[in-house]
Amino acid sequence: MAEVYSIDDLPAVPLDAAAAFQESHLQPIRDLLSGDAAALVVVLPPAPKDHDDWRRAIARDLGRAFAPKRVNVIARGSDRATGKLVEYLGGAPGITGQYLPTHD
Repeated sequence: MAEVYSIDDLPAVPLDAAAAFQESHLQPIRDLLSGDAAALVVVLPPAPKDHDDWRRAIARDLGRAFAPKRVNVIARGSDRATGKLVEYLGGAPGITGQYLPTHD
């Protein structure tokens, strides 16, 4: 099972959202991964496609930096869809460094 780090709100502008993520959330995520967590799913609020690049970069770079631990980033959807994706990633040992938008 993967641990979950959930973020409820980020700015609407992609550059501002990326900066807010790095300022407020990157170190706590690093701390989790430096501890006992073997797998982590970072749940971000939904966002338009223009946020995809920075989200993919975060997923990729965290996945590389903390291998063999697994790190994936998802965009929140409905509670059911988000829960199913988190559950899937928790049991998928070959998946890391991915950004996955949730689709209902």
